[in-house]
Amino acid sequence: MQTNFSLAQLADPETAVAEKILRTCVHCGFCTATCPTFVLLGDELDSPRGRIYQIKDMLEQDRAADPETVKHIDRCLSCLSCMTTCPSGVNYMHLVDRARAHIEETHRRPLFDLLLRRLLAFVLPYQGRFRLALFCAAQAAPLIPFIGRFGETGKRLAAMLRLAPSKTPAASVHRRGRVISPRMQPIARVALLTGCAQPVLRPQINDAAIRLLTHLGVEVVLPKGEGCCGALTHHLGREEAALTDARRNVDAWIEQLTDHGLDAILVTASGCGTVIKDYGFMLRNDPLYAEKAARVSSLAKDITEFLATLDLPKPETQTRLTIAYHSACSMQHGQKITQQPKRLLTRAGFIVRDVPEGHLCCGSAGTYNILQPDLATRLRDRKLANILNTDADLVATGNIGCITQIANADPLPVLHTVELLDWAYGGHKPSELSHLAADAPSVESSTDMAML
Repeated sequence: MQTNFSLAQLADPETAVAEKILRTCVHCGFCTATCPTFVLLGDELDSPRGRIYQIKDMLEQDRAADPETVKHIDRCLSCLSCMTTCPSGVNYMHLVDRARAHIEETHRRPLFDLLLRRLLAFVLPYQGRFRLALFCAAQAAPLIPFIGRFGETGKRLAAMLRLAPSKTPAASVHRRGRVISPRMQPIARVALLTGCAQPVLRPQINDAAIRLLTHLGVEVVLPKGEGCCGALTHHLGREEAALTDARRNVDAWIEQLTDHGLDAILVTASGCGTVIKDYGFMLRNDPLYAEKAARVSSLAKDITEFLATLDLPKPETQTRLTIAYHSACSMQHGQKITQQPKRLLTRAGFIVRDVPEGHLCCGSAGTYNILQPDLATRLRDRKLANILNTDADLVATGNIGCITQIANADPLPVLHTVELLDWAYGGHKPSELSHLAADAPSVESSTDMAML
């Protein structure tokens, strides 16, 4: 794509990166076929190619974002399916991130839209505030039909209330600052991201990860000072807030790395993992953090990436349950992790089935299911129909946003991959599976019985 930026514009590092990405695009349009919003709406402006043209015009003209451009950029899920499809290697993620930051800097949103976005940025990245908000949402649940009548803002508030659980789980016993050691000599030492929303919505995920890792001989540290990865504010265009979160986490992990050593920084929410792996890029222009952030990004791994490198024992529980594996967008498109989770589940004794149209987003996408409730619901319902077509017993995925979005309407249990792996290797059976058939005997037990 030909660009027309001035030398003065290109002196800005962010603009220079955007210009380089724009020049990579060859207008082929392959991205349109795999873009969820284009598939739903059929509007070129709601495709990656259309958004690239709008971003190019906005940045080249060095103008404030107009309402029409904002509408189409806001509709983007940042699912990154286009990046998987693109034959030219266009880094759409960095381009749309720049566009969101430009919108935040130059566009005055309508009052209620602005207030809701500020509320989400104020609440979601902080466990205490989020826990209190969920309690309040549960009390307000009977008002959902009434609230939903008040225009677009009412729809968004109603969607937010529907996503809230009726009861918030008790907090995990594993708090920041703890080191959980295995009973044997450790084979590795890892930091595990605690994060913000996930430990409030589903603390069982990291609890299962800690049980499984220590069972396998891995020492797990939960560093003090670590918190939200910055993804939520990053995708809202609040770049400084996101970079503040990133710097805090880099400090916490580098301290552990320097003082005690780390073999990896593990993440159980793939949306967070995609951003942490991008810290090196996000902080590349910060002389105090560029090198440290790059080091952190190089150590960051999804938990299934790390588990796939271990010499796993035979599973202790052979369930023979059929799983519909939903590959989160941030997992398959953001981190290019496609096979490891399925192989781990298969090795653990599960029958794994791919979900049709697996490349399409479920509609969660951070705060998207609150800010774009109509499109998010259509995507969720489409995903649910494809899941049910697999005739599976349950759904497995690697991202808390997807779990919350799909479980909100799915009659099947929706669990994190690591919860199922933990159960298979001797951990707790997830409570959501209590209605399913009793565990099948292990392969070893079956062999022993046959010999008798």
